Amino acid sequence: MTTTVHPEGSSANAAAVGVPDTPAALTAPAGETTSQRWFRYVAAATRLSLGWIFLWAFLDKTFALGHETGVDAKTGVTDYFGPAAWIHGGSPTQGFLNFGTKGPLAGFYAQLAGNPVVDWAFMLGLLGIGLALVLGIGMRIAAVAGSLMLVMMFLASLPPANNLFMDDHLVYALVLVLLALAGAGRTFGLGTRWESLPVVRDHPVLK
Repeated sequence: MTTTVHPEGSSANAAAVGVPDTPAALTAPAGETTSQRWFRYVAAATRLSLGWIFLWAFLDKTFALGHETGVDAKTGVTDYFGPAAWIHGGSPTQGFLNFGTKGPLAGFYAQLAGNPVVDWAFMLGLLGIGLALVLGIGMRIAAVAGSLMLVMMFLASLPPANNLFMDDHLVYALVLVLLALAGAGRTFGLGTRWESLPVVRDHPVLK
């Protein structure tokens, strides 16, 4: 009897064990190839990294931790937990929308600077997107909300400083969509348990 051995990672090998040779294999680790397993790991690490970016922005602006918030532009001294902190009445959007915008939409964004509704929407967006990515839940909503926020930040500074049309905000937005499509919340996250909840099964948009 002749046995045909397919190289690891081939479509034939994936089909033989019932696992598609695509990122969809993230839903069925049993029988996955080495490349598929490492894809899951890298996708999860990317998800956690992006989640921390959003969470750190929220924490820095909330408490004036000195990364971008609370630093004296002239002296470079950081006033930790000072008046620039959101919890002490500082506006997390005023500085950027007043002084960091440029291009054809700069005037529109300047009108939003310091608006309490805009501040709350921005901060809740940072917190919600960051938590969703770190926990691996609600990836679809996080991808849509995060991409929208990133595209709006991209439009606030046109043209990009280092390229004709592309910048890191657009790249991050594409990565968010990719992570949601790949089911990256199921590895090193609560995605599998989240997706098993009845309300999530009934409303796939919540995955």
